[in-house]
Amino acid sequence: MSLTMRPLALTINGKAFGPVDVPEGLMMVDFLHEYADLTGSRFGCGIGVCHACVVILDGARGSEEIRTCITGAHFFNGKTIRTVEGHAKYDEHGEVVELSAIQQKFLEHYSFQCGYCTPGFVNGATVLVERLKREPVARDQVEQTISAALNPHICRCTGYVRYYEAVKDVILSTPGLVKAGS
Repeated sequence: MSLTMRPLALTINGKAFGPVDVPEGLMMVDFLHEYADLTGSRFGCGIGVCHACVVILDGARGSEEIRTCITGAHFFNGKTIRTVEGHAKYDEHGEVVELSAIQQKFLEHYSFQCGYCTPGFVNGATVLVERLKREPVARDQVEQTISAALNPHICRCTGYVRYYEAVKDVILSTPGLVKAGS
């Protein structure tokens, strides 16, 4: 990592952050933990395989998952991201008053064991649901669609079934995500 510092400014969870001087070559997961005090994105494998570290990058074409353990912080300069901390709604005191639909269903289905991979699954499922709002899926393709979206995420505790069932519950209970008449 270079010791050369460069300014970085971005929007995180709807709030402007920076500019702040950050070392060139600093990975985004480290920036989130050390500069933004957002520790929900987990450092798992460090090589971009497990997806525990993903954040949501919001762009003109919609949202996408970005692995922060292999993506430098300066890649995000001027961009808008969401971390797992940005999904719930908070009151003026910073207390959670409402979970996102994904978070709520993960709790209802007890979709985690140790919880280390959960932030990545929450972000991955959120990106999937947002995509289905734009491009609904046929009912007979729901399970295949969930598998395609979540297969890159690794859970060492093998909690996959519960994650998948929770996401399926969200998709089938949210109007407009499944094509009408399918």
